[in-house]
Amino acid sequence: MSHTSSSLVLAPAQLTQAISNPGALGSIDAYISAVNRLPMLSADQESDLGRRLRDDNDLDAARQLILSHLRLVVSVARQYLGYGLAHADLIQEGNIGLMKAVRRFDPDRGVRLVSFAVHWIRAEIHEYVVRNWRLVKIATTKAQRKLFFNLRRMRPDGHTLGPDQVSDIARELDVRPEDVAEMEVRLSGGDCVLDAPSEDEERFAPIAWLADDTQEPAQVLARRDMDSLQSEGLAEALETLDERSRHIVQARWLADDGGATLHELAAEYGISAERVRQVEAAALKKLKTALAGRQADFLAA
Repeated sequence: MSHTSSSLVLAPAQLTQAISNPGALGSIDAYISAVNRLPMLSADQESDLGRRLRDDNDLDAARQLILSHLRLVVSVARQYLGYGLAHADLIQEGNIGLMKAVRRFDPDRGVRLVSFAVHWIRAEIHEYVVRNWRLVKIATTKAQRKLFFNLRRMRPDGHTLGPDQVSDIARELDVRPEDVAEMEVRLSGGDCVLDAPSEDEERFAPIAWLADDTQEPAQVLARRDMDSLQSEGLAEALETLDERSRHIVQARWLADDGGATLHELAAEYGISAERVRQVEAAALKKLKTALAGRQADFLAA
């Protein structure tokens, strides 16, 4: 019989129905208990099922091969619990690797499925861990992935590596020393939840320190309108003053050279300094009234 190239597709329901006491599978512990009770295959049974799948695309043979090796997935997935990911998710990814291994299994090569499948299971779990362990991807190249899964184990005391230790690890894993140092820095850093609510009302989540309120659209528009009020509004308010009052205010408060004194303006107009002060006070009061009216119109708009 010729080999078929059609893909192997098994619905989750097919796997569940074949496990004894499916009603008890309400937790990961119940799942593990159930798969550990599934019978293991002998070498002859495994070879026979492998040939049925390879030659006849027998999906029932594939189902039996998968079910008998679910305990292997549980065992491999347990080795990756230190990355903070759910055991159930790791098992689920490992089951995908097991299905891929069963699809490619050739019993005539003289290798048991358990030895062949463990590499596919680990490959799928590795990919899942790298994708989901951190918000920022930390292992993309082959060397980085090798370091990601071995560096923790190889650090003798869990502390910062010295130059000699970096060189030894790089030599053992066949990677560059700078790759070892870079991955150590990446693994030492931790993720920070930016918007986690705090029980203390007086404390802020980290995202509050990153926000720039000055660039919010409402703030930008408010600043623009205030600038307009201070420039165009002031110019219009000055136009409401008589020429002498306007000149006194501009000379006293708007001049670039620090402003004229009361006595200097008194000498210019031939009046007393006290009279200049009175004119200035009346003009400033009129300006404030004009600007307040413009601001009220702006807020009402």
